[in-house]
Order: sequence, then C-alpha cells, then structure tokens
Amino acid sequence: MGKTIRLTAAQALVRYLGAQMNEAGEPFIAGVWAIFGHGNVAGLGEALHAVKDSLPTYRGHNEQTMAHCAIAYAKQVRRTRAMAVTSSIGPGATNMVTAAALAHVNRLPVLIIPGDVFATRGPDPVLQQIESFGDGTVSANDCFKPVSRYFDRISRPEHLLTALPRAFRTMTDPADCGPATLAFCQDVQAEAYDYPESFFEPRVWYQRRIRPDEGELARAVAAIKAAKRPVIVAGGGVHYSGATDALQNFVETHNIPITETQAGKSALAWDHPLNLGPVGVTGGEPANSVCGEADLVLAVGSRLQDFTTGSWGLFSNPEREMICLNTAAYDAEKHGAMPLQSDARIGLEELGAALQGYRADPVADTLKADWYGKVDKLTDAPDDGNALPTDMQVVGAVQRASNDDTVVMCAAGTMPGELHKLWKAPRPGAYHMEYGFSCMGYEIAGAMGIKMAQPDRDVICFTGDGTYMMANSEMATAAMMGVSFTVVITDNRGFGCINRLQMGTGGAEFNNLLDHAVHENPSAIDFAAHAAAMGATSVKVSSIAELEDALAKRGEIKGPYVVVIDTDPYPSTEYGGTWWEVAVPEVSIRPEVNEKRAAYELAIKERNTK
Repeated sequence: MGKTIRLTAAQALVRYLGAQMNEAGEPFIAGVWAIFGHGNVAGLGEALHAVKDSLPTYRGHNEQTMAHCAIAYAKQVRRTRAMAVTSSIGPGATNMVTAAALAHVNRLPVLIIPGDVFATRGPDPVLQQIESFGDGTVSANDCFKPVSRYFDRISRPEHLLTALPRAFRTMTDPADCGPATLAFCQDVQAEAYDYPESFFEPRVWYQRRIRPDEGELARAVAAIKAAKRPVIVAGGGVHYSGATDALQNFVETHNIPITETQAGKSALAWDHPLNLGPVGVTGGEPANSVCGEADLVLAVGSRLQDFTTGSWGLFSNPEREMICLNTAAYDAEKHGAMPLQSDARIGLEELGAALQGYRADPVADTLKADWYGKVDKLTDAPDDGNALPTDMQVVGAVQRASNDDTVVMCAAGTMPGELHKLWKAPRPGAYHMEYGFSCMGYEIAGAMGIKMAQPDRDVICFTGDGTYMMANSEMATAAMMGVSFTVVITDNRGFGCINRLQMGTGGAEFNNLLDHAVHENPSAIDFAAHAAAMGATSVKVSSIAELEDALAKRGEIKGPYVVVIDTDPYPSTEYGGTWWEVAVPEVSIRPEVNEKRAAYELAIKERNTK
C-alpha cells in the first residue's frame, strides 16, 4: 500500500488543495473564502489555520458574495485558477446556492465546501439541520445538486480519495466546467484516517483541448465554403480557450465578420474592421443586420441564450445554416445546429487550415461608421447642466476616463445593455460581464475578485442603487484587505431596467421605482455615506463633469473608491436591439397590455415561420 500519514479529513482536504497545480506551475486553488460557524469552524477552521501561509484564507461578510468573488476571480483568469468557499451548515450553506447557480450557468469553476450534518446521526437534529420527513439522507445541502456540476457528500474520511479528484476533474474540464460541491459532514471533518502519502503528491491539471471529429470538421468546412454571407458569434468560450489570437487570424484570413455576446465581448478590439460589435437583444445594428441576412452562422464558444439569439428570431434567413463550435456536446447541438465539438482555439485553427483560401464576400463598410455616428452622441457630456444624466452619458464619462488596462464589469440591471452596446473594449479581458445568470449582487464582490486575480488592472464596477442595496457587504471586506477598485453607483431610485420592461409590455409603472412603492417615509439613501461607513473612499457628484473629475483621482486612492451619481431612470439607447420574447398577458383590462399582446402574438408567428 505504501506509506501513509494520519490526518483528519479536513486536514487531508486542505493538504490536497495545496498540491494541485495548473499548467503554469501555480496552485490551482488560489485561496479559500470562509465564514466559519458550527459545521466547519472546528474541523476545516483548524485545518486551514495550519496552512494559512501557503493556502490563504479570506474572511467574507456574506456567503453568497464571497462565492461571487471567487467566481469572478476564475472568470477573469480564464478558468486557469479557482478558489474554494466554505460555510457552516444551514443558512450559511444555502446562501451559496445562488452563487453555485451563477457558476453553473456561466461554466465557471469554484469549489464549494458547506458543512453538513453529523454522519453518525447521533445528535440529530443538530442546530440548523433541515429534516426531511420522507428521506433520512437529505440535508439542506441537497439544494446544491441541481446547480452543481459535481456533488458529493463526504460522510467517511476515505471518501476524499475519490471525491477530490472528481471535483478537480470537473473544475478543469473545459466541456464540463462548473461548480463542484463537497458537502462535508462536520463530525467527519474531525475524524482521522491513514491516507496514502501519494495522494498528496503535487499534480498538474492540464487543459484538455478537444480536437474536432473528422466528419464534423469536413461537414463544417463544406458548409462554410458554400456560404456567401457567413458571420461568427463569439462567446465566452473564445476567452476561456485563449482563442482570441486564433479568432483574429481566422477572420482576417477568411474575411468573416464577428459579432460578440456579453461573455464574448472584447474577443477582438472594438475598432477591428471585422468586429461588428454586440449581437442580440442588447446588440447593435451592424451585428444584428448582418446576422439577420447571414446564410451561415458559426457560433464559437457560446451557449446561445435568448439575449444572443433574439429568442431565436434574429437569424432569420430561411436558408441559414448554423454551426456550433463548442467543447460541450450539449451546447454544440442546440436547436438542430451542425455540431463541431472542439476546443475553440484548436477548432478555429483546423477550420482555417481546411478552408484553403476561402474568403467571404465583404460586408458594407459603412455599417460601423453609421452605428457609431448615432450612438456616440448619446455618450457625450450633456449641454444642459440642469437635467439628470442618462446612463449612456455615465458610460461615456467612464469610457473617456479609461485606459488600455481598464476592466469594466457589471452583472444586472440597466448597465449590461448599455455597456454591451456602447462600451469600446480595447483588448481581450477588458470587459467582464456576468450575464449568464445576470445576478444582482455580483458586482462589488466580483470587482474585488477581478482585482485579486489581476492586481495591475484598473477595475471599474458599474452598479445601480437597487443592486447595491442587495449586496454591498463585501465593500467592507475590500476596505479591510486594501483591495483597490472603483465603483460607479448610478442612483435612479429603484429598479429602472425592469420598470422600462414593465412599461414596454403594456404594464403600469408599479412596484419598481421607489416613487411607485408603498412607503410612509420617502427613501433618501446616502450611498456615499454608506460606502464610507464601510471603509471606502466615496464621493457624491452632481454632473457628468464632476464624475469625470472624480474618476481622474481614482489612481491616488487605496482600497475601494465609490462615486455616486443620480441618473434618469427612463432613457435607454433606442438604436439597435432585436425582439426578445417576454410573455404578455393574454387577457387584461388595460388596453396597453392588449396592444402589446397582439404584437407579441405576431412576433411569435413570424419567429415560428422562419
């Protein structure tokens, strides 16, 4: 059997974590986020303390947001590293379920280690235990099963011998990447076992690069060669594969324009002549017009969510073929697409080699100029100093203050749409958007994770007042740790994005903006004072000019820097976009709803007959 070493299961887990490396020779697990409680403080807490100099432990203020920080870290380093997150049992664990779902949707690695009940069941029911009346094996951690790529319950110390390699396989497999959850019974954490010393020898986890099947590749090449007006939809998989250079070479060689999803944005610099910009519901006219006419769509590393496809109404050419180049077979065959299961970089390289001089017909060279001629005016500073700024003007101010090292990030609300349309990303990795789950509350924690992943980058986080109110506690963590990033809070006094959607589907303004909510006392939150109370440097500005002045000072400030500006909740970029299926009530007393229902039924009919 070889030599063994006697360790508690918790000690064995952290020793294993520290021995797992990536291809660059870095520890794959960059650190552990922990909120201790009963269920993990005595076992994992003691084990983490012993290795704190080699495997750092960070203390968060909310289990969900510290997991968001870990996920943002992994996203920004293109899944080459990850973090672990541990909590107590009960509410500490279930707080992380939302974060697990976010990682699952976005195909991002995170190791989630919630404490669990006693495997012996001796003290049942313990504090915070969920009891199933019909299944004695169920605990609160079963909530993680549908939102984990791999789930295991560690109810024996030796379970780690199989569970940990499986968890790491999941987190490092491009086709299956996502959250791995190890529900760790609290008594087992403290139980000792004689582990093989070989289990803790350093191991390198290599990125598997799947090569295309010969038949799939040949069919894809034939379809592309037959196309006159092909277009590429670049998704997040382009970044995760490190395929941005391969993509640029491919499009330049074959004259095929690209469009970018939220996850794929910045795959090419915004001003590259073949980058037609954002696609879909939050897309621009160049990308959407070309996609509507395309006779072949090559989706690279995209899961083709409805915002990208316009609820599958965007690609409207009746002769259109779709090829999905994706590491996951599940994504490669969506909606009857021609599958090309492959790593993005390898797939583009082999496609390019097989196309042998093919070049697509050029697209109109005025498309981008016409688009920016319209939207650049929206981002200019306003002439009227008495009017509330728009979100577009805020985007413009931040753009003018940015540089090549800036990473702009967001997740939910108004700004994802405005940033997708308007932000000019100068290079890969300059745009970080969590729009797979569009999770309010990701922003501040995510900005901290980005800065921890790439300390030399200039990280600017956009968040609205509604999202800020949902999850702001990691601002205190960032202040405590001295993590520097900028947060621009656009205060439109409520959920402005959803208020516009409500109006757009014929509904009355109701329960979204604070002015429309039931209250005895008007809301008047001083966000700058609140951020300052948590340790941030903060300022409230009253104009776009003041915003630009405030942003110019961000390099002088250590720790989180918050700039608050009031904005108008109603305007949005009127140009671009495409249909998005939002079900409108079939029966209503409101004429506005009935009108929108008629338009909805017509759009469904048009989509279904294409």
